[in-house]
Amino acid sequence: MELYEQQIQKIAQDELLWDKMEGKRILLSGATGMLGKCLVDILEERNRQMAPEGKIKLTALSRDRERAKKRLGECFEEKWFNHVACDVNLAIPELGNVDYIIHAASNTHPVQYADDSIGTITSNVIGTKNLLDYGVAHGTEKFCFVSSVEIYGENCGDVEYFDESYLGYLDCNTLRAGYPESKRLGEALCNAYARTYDLDFVIPRLSRVYGPTMLLSDSKAISQFIKKAAGMENIILKSEGTQKYSYTFVTDAAAGILYTMLLGENGGAYNIADRESDVTLKELAGYLAEIAGTQVVFEIPDEKEKAGYSTATKAMLDAGKLNRLGWKAAVHMREGLKCTVDSIRDRMIK
Repeated sequence: MELYEQQIQKIAQDELLWDKMEGKRILLSGATGMLGKCLVDILEERNRQMAPEGKIKLTALSRDRERAKKRLGECFEEKWFNHVACDVNLAIPELGNVDYIIHAASNTHPVQYADDSIGTITSNVIGTKNLLDYGVAHGTEKFCFVSSVEIYGENCGDVEYFDESYLGYLDCNTLRAGYPESKRLGEALCNAYARTYDLDFVIPRLSRVYGPTMLLSDSKAISQFIKKAAGMENIILKSEGTQKYSYTFVTDAAAGILYTMLLGENGGAYNIADRESDVTLKELAGYLAEIAGTQVVFEIPDEKEKAGYSTATKAMLDAGKLNRLGWKAAVHMREGLKCTVDSIRDRMIK
């Protein structure tokens, strides 16, 4: 975890970010997810450095309070922190005015897409609408809708990297389409609220994210590989592994969200990706087998897994627009994977 903690401290000291945030109030959905946990850790570290009157106040939303206590621990003892057990698909309870809303609650991995296909859609659409309504009614300065590389669809072979204006092919008449289509609709909702209510918003679009805060239940390919490496088992590859994607370490992804929210232009979308971490699945599996001292083996996926898989074979993001705001990735794939495997191994032992 040393690398993770170093990056948390570094982000918490980044003065490009924090001059606007003193004494502000943030509402964060999805607070116990991989990204939510990292964002809470950053805010906790920043508040350690602040005088009492300058501390950032955080209201963290997640569905399960006991799980939140296990994930977010010491924060429950802090005056600046408030956890509310809340399903964003239902009306948001009265929580007072907020300056910033970060909507990061979403199903994010294949088993969830298959087992909870309706919930996958509703958190990105109904949940987004409920939080937008709350923002309009409670004086929100900026609404930050956390989106995904998946809104671009499949690469049509006409570009190497997706910039923020790209739109590829997406077959909407499939179970798997629930995730990218609902993310697209969530973005459209933000635009509609901006036009109707003059609500400022931004959209960080994430590449595939990994890191020590990942949930052990996560079924994405990289997460399955990491858990196998943590257990010092062979890495199971369920395809030829030629798919090439952009990846981002979780602290870089969280910093990218904050840069987008605090420095991005109103209505802007910003890709978050590390150019040095663009790899094929086969290369990724090889890196993790090397860390674990094991081998890569091939296995046919079952039907449930296949139903949740992305069909994209090449999905790499151009993060130049965000780079121009001052953000750049600090952790690249080999060191990020080593940190993540070590952390997940510790959690599995406990």
